[in-house]
Amino acid sequence: MKHLNLTLRIATVAGLALGLAACDNMNNQSQRTLTGGLIGAGAGAVVGSTVGAPLAGAAIGGAGGAVVGATTR
Repeated sequence: MKHLNLTLRIATVAGLALGLAACDNMNNQSQRTLTGGLIGAGAGAVVGSTVGAPLAGAAIGGAGGAVVGATTR
């Protein structure tokens, strides 16, 4: 079980690092979309955890936040 937990942590860190590497030279709209998605995912995970579904909350919040971020000026 500990081996699986360590593997999951390493995969998560590697995935985040790879995702952040793609954020170079973004325009303002792309930055707002990414920021909105991250904030929405965090808020959705918190709200979702209160009802027992943090992953679903993060997915819904992230999608909603990305849409709002992309449409703002």
